[in-house]
Amino acid sequence: MSAQQLSDLIRFARNNSPYYRDLYASLPPDADRLTDLPVVDQEAFWAANTFPGSRVLTGPLSEATVYKTGGTTGYPKFSVYTREEWRTFVTSFGEGLLDAGLRSGHRVADLFYAGELYASFLFVLDSLAHAPVDNVRLPIGGGAPPESTVPTLRDLSAQVVTGTPTTLCRLAEHLASGGGGLDSVELLLFGGEALFEDQRRLLARAFPRAEARSIGYASVDAGLLGRPVPGPDARVHRAFTPYSVVEILDDTTGEPVTEPGRPGRVVVTSLFRRLMPIIRYPAGDRAEWTGTGPGHFRILGRAEEGVRVGPVSLYTQDAQDAVTAADTGGLVVGMQLVVRRWEGRDGLVLRLATAPGPGGEPPAAGAGRTDAPPLDVLAKAVTAELEAVRPLYPESVRAGFVHPLSVEWVRHRELAVNPRSGKLVRVLDERPTA
Repeated sequence: MSAQQLSDLIRFARNNSPYYRDLYASLPPDADRLTDLPVVDQEAFWAANTFPGSRVLTGPLSEATVYKTGGTTGYPKFSVYTREEWRTFVTSFGEGLLDAGLRSGHRVADLFYAGELYASFLFVLDSLAHAPVDNVRLPIGGGAPPESTVPTLRDLSAQVVTGTPTTLCRLAEHLASGGGGLDSVELLLFGGEALFEDQRRLLARAFPRAEARSIGYASVDAGLLGRPVPGPDARVHRAFTPYSVVEILDDTTGEPVTEPGRPGRVVVTSLFRRLMPIIRYPAGDRAEWTGTGPGHFRILGRAEEGVRVGPVSLYTQDAQDAVTAADTGGLVVGMQLVVRRWEGRDGLVLRLATAPGPGGEPPAAGAGRTDAPPLDVLAKAVTAELEAVRPLYPESVRAGFVHPLSVEWVRHRELAVNPRSGKLVRVLDERPTA
């Protein structure tokens, strides 16, 4: 199915989807530019997209595959693709795999997650099958234990391993605990989450010859978002023209951003989906144009990935920056924010993961690195860095509103993940709800 003209898509959605008909009710009949249209409100969109009786769909659900998005709260979020739409989706993404580094004859392990209507495993497998170069596909899955995954990768001499950063790091931790690595792997293709510098250090220990790159930027709800752009910054992508249109909108005015280096939220329009139209849909991320090539943009992280602790708003990027600044010895390989409540006050725990040495022993005194401080010293340094960028937190501690920041040391495998998607849960709210 070829990409359709934007004006045709708008007219089709308006005439056949009750949700879009209501959303565009106040617009003139000839509205045919993206800037003529309102941005989709996600809460209203998913409230209208219930099954049975979706008001978003443009026709009956008679030929399609149904997937569930990775979200774990709110309305059940189901995305549907016709056979033709799915083929366009995976063929376009498969072409982008060449930009990620896929080469003819590569033996590729798929460690994304499958089942429970989750799309990533099937999506990556189909994208590899539709890629324009020959490749050998190894459908292992993210739920397989490392004890069986590692021998499979070795026996079949896997050259490429795909998965979420969390899955790849858990595999790397297993390898590092045994004091070995996988020299045959030359490419680690990650997706679904950002990959941070601390995680790269762990991956480098287990896969000494491998380069970590983005597999591409897509989601089952928003569709195609960005092809990888070869280069040193894995966050840089370019739009899947002519199958999707990516906009970056100003956080305050909502107007499209055109100049490089100015952050905003990502909004996407899919030009090939007709059964469940996606028009000016917020992808949930922030980005900026790079100015380095046509349509090149840099992903800056989730739009609202953070938590409120008492009166203080904290973002995962704040904590990540604090760890990066304090961890000069490179001990930390993963992070999670945990919010708890006791004695009538909220408190924030930074759960930090360290890489095991051979045999899995904890690096209590720096894991043999002379430039790495003891963990208690590092914990104090991380706390000081975070309090410096969020001074309201220590002020709230002094006022008795919240408990002091604390650090909890764990192994990477002890970080909580979404059991269905395998992605790291960056914020855990353990406060009682009743």
